[in-house]
Amino acid sequence: MRLGSGKEPLEWRNSLETRTILMLSIRPAVANDTNEIWSILEPVFRGGETYAIARDIAKEDAIKYWCGPNHETFVAEDGGRILGTYYLRANQGGGGAHVANCGYITASEAQGRGIARAMLSHSLERAAGRGFRAMQFNCVVSTNTRAVESWLRNGFAIVGRLPQAFHHPTLGYIDALVMYRQL
Repeated sequence: MRLGSGKEPLEWRNSLETRTILMLSIRPAVANDTNEIWSILEPVFRGGETYAIARDIAKEDAIKYWCGPNHETFVAEDGGRILGTYYLRANQGGGGAHVANCGYITASEAQGRGIARAMLSHSLERAAGRGFRAMQFNCVVSTNTRAVESWLRNGFAIVGRLPQAFHHPTLGYIDALVMYRQL
């Protein structure tokens, strides 16, 4: 299924095992999306538990980072409401420009509904379409088990462990993982 080519159903199950259908659309972000993107980024960046971003980052700087000139930024929406966002970029320049890198954040109220999984699927397809040969995540916080497990289920391997490379606000210095997958 190719997401982003229109509204397509995304099935998921909640804890009561009832089935709900989201009509999820993934599209390129536009300037009018920045307030909704910020509403998703802010609690994650302020929490300081999963991104190596200053917890007191200003809205303008966060948007400049997430939607920067070297980032292709997307939003995932259902019924006109943005539920998640991700960016796609080259992980490095020059000889490393064939490896993609992404960042993903799902709105807290939409977690557990398959939004991140849909954005990952979309990003893998988009990266391959742009000619990237692999995707790498440089700093996956080891305690972010939901992300680690999702990336592993989708073909990523842990290719490196950076001891105490992330300073977690409550757990102190913890490991960060480098994860990699060929496209």
